[in-house]
Amino acid sequence: MPAYLITGDDESLLLTAIGDLVKQLVGDGDRTLMVDDFDGDDFEVRAVVDSAQTPPFLTDRRVVVARGVGRFNADDVAPLVAYLGDPLPTTELVLVAGGGRMPKALTDALKKAGSTTIETAPPSRARERAGWFDDQVRQSGLKLDGAALQLLTEWLGEDAGRLQGILETLLATYGKGSTLRPADVSPFLGDAGGVPPWDLTDAIDGGDTTRALQLLHRMMRAGERHPLQVMSILHGHYAKLLALDGSGANDETSAAAAMGIKPGFPAKKALTQYRRLGGGGTTRAIGLLAQADLDLRGAKEWPEELVMEVLVARLSRLGGRR
Repeated sequence: MPAYLITGDDESLLLTAIGDLVKQLVGDGDRTLMVDDFDGDDFEVRAVVDSAQTPPFLTDRRVVVARGVGRFNADDVAPLVAYLGDPLPTTELVLVAGGGRMPKALTDALKKAGSTTIETAPPSRARERAGWFDDQVRQSGLKLDGAALQLLTEWLGEDAGRLQGILETLLATYGKGSTLRPADVSPFLGDAGGVPPWDLTDAIDGGDTTRALQLLHRMMRAGERHPLQVMSILHGHYAKLLALDGSGANDETSAAAAMGIKPGFPAKKALTQYRRLGGGGTTRAIGLLAQADLDLRGAKEWPEELVMEVLVARLSRLGGRR
């Protein structure tokens, strides 16, 4: 394979993916002779290309790693794009996107060269995310029963970068033989991680006040989201429902058109929730958001967390229990 692209934002997951890939590419070879690793803000693309074009010495191939290539612009990556048009067969080029957006010319060149993309970010959908956690556990050599895997997945939430450390600790403690249960796993989990926004809005829509408050705390503490950020998420959620008010939308397609989004599950879910709340409930939710926004800005002398707790509790009571 002429090139690999590793993407993702979590530093821990990126480092794990880089380490695993380089180990695989080096195999039984001498890493000191085979690997050139470019890191930091000082290296230039030309140096990476020069290394990639250099034949191996005393080995059958070279592995060239360039981290943080997302910081380069289209002009910077021109030599790399040219190299990918005719890559050296004895070089394994590993590009790590890191921060920033990769220039289109580079992504097109990678695709044309038949590169392999390794995405380190966990899937956003709950079911796919659970499958991703299950794959990571299996690859580590551990065995978790269904309840333990669910606990691990829900507890870490968005904080998947902690997973590798937890798995290594569990492996060192229990080994690869036995099947672990929730009681075996829970002492090693630490603080609950952040959660994606839709977990909070789903709990609110379902009228599950207790869970909604728990998720709110995780978003603001472990997830480090400011109350105004959470407010923005909630406002966006109810603004979509408000767009359905008086629109006459009666199916997924018409609901998507009214909200200005593509037809699909989000449109269908929003239409279902709007039907449950009705126009009056949706308007009431917008009013609660407006009052909470004023309270956060000083209308009430309440702590920010209390303002958000009251808001989320009131919103969840609008929908009621299913």
